[in-house]
Amino acid sequence: MYITEQHEMVRNSVRDFAETVIKPVARELDKQEKFSLALTRQMAEMGLCGMTIAEEYGGQGMDNLSYIIAVEELARIDGSQAATIAAHNSLGVGPLDNFGTQQQKEKYLPALCSGEALWAFGLTEPEAGSDSRGSKTTAKLKDGKWIINGSKIFITNGATEITAGTTVQAVSGEKGGEKEFSTIIVESNTPGFEASEMHDKMCWRASNTSQLFFDNCEVPEDNLLGERGQGSKIMLKTLDSGRLSIAAMGLGLAQGAYEMALAYAKERQQFGKPISKFQAIAFKLADMATKIELARNLLYKACWLKDNDQPFGKEAAMSKLYCSEIAKEVADDAVQIHGGYGLMEEYDIERFYRDQRILQIGEGTSEIQRMVISRHIGC
Repeated sequence: MYITEQHEMVRNSVRDFAETVIKPVARELDKQEKFSLALTRQMAEMGLCGMTIAEEYGGQGMDNLSYIIAVEELARIDGSQAATIAAHNSLGVGPLDNFGTQQQKEKYLPALCSGEALWAFGLTEPEAGSDSRGSKTTAKLKDGKWIINGSKIFITNGATEITAGTTVQAVSGEKGGEKEFSTIIVESNTPGFEASEMHDKMCWRASNTSQLFFDNCEVPEDNLLGERGQGSKIMLKTLDSGRLSIAAMGLGLAQGAYEMALAYAKERQQFGKPISKFQAIAFKLADMATKIELARNLLYKACWLKDNDQPFGKEAAMSKLYCSEIAKEVADDAVQIHGGYGLMEEYDIERFYRDQRILQIGEGTSEIQRMVISRHIGC
């Protein structure tokens, strides 16, 4: 229903790259907790850093489903590399393209689409996760400049050697007794701004996760992204799109875990025959395949709605919820099928089992997705 020849071309090219280039180094990068500039450059050369951006800004001008399929195929091999591309496109480039002025787009998008630079989105704070309105980072306008103070945490791509900047949500004032939120562009070399890497993560160990600090950080008034006081609106629209990419990561991870389990079950011999011939294992694999098929159809429908300019918020939340939850279930069953070997680093399923855990938390927890869905259905 949704798949065209172009979509299959994207899938095949990204799958080939992921299997031949990423897979041989994924385990070692995870072990070293190392962000790979080389892989990021190569993914950029494939056109994965600005897939949905108009060609006039250096993008590929593709539809959202093409982008989602690319993220899915990366996650089928390595969640860390998928996270780098997903965060850059959905959270980094997306807000600049959707809300930036012509001047801002011309200034930032070409380098971000070519992969010369990465961009981050600064929303989460130590005391403001699901409750985004609990943000304490402030931006005060004085003499034509925004003076920013505060901090952000768990920011993907925030501290790589090619991160050019971050879009920061901050409290810019008060209106009617409530906080006024705005989004502001902060370039990485701005005095008063510091980004540091976070280590010892359980998952996505080869992606860059950072903390951001703002100490009287001054940026021009023109660095406001969108209208003043529209920060929450920009954040919510950004997360709607971001949910699709997290869903794609869940789908891809589930697909990869399932394929590993199926191959292992066909090779592993017990009681004189492959364990795939035992009903207990065969039924697990059947359930895994069914869940993945359902997840893919739901996610692709959400992408179709977005590509056809129809409301997709409910379906995005459903996709993010279901794909991340089935990633957990499929990865868990895949480890069970591997038995003791599934607990060893030499088997990729061990990494997949760790990587899936972030998917029920990042860009809106499963609990938050259920709240979003319940509102859409009139609860």
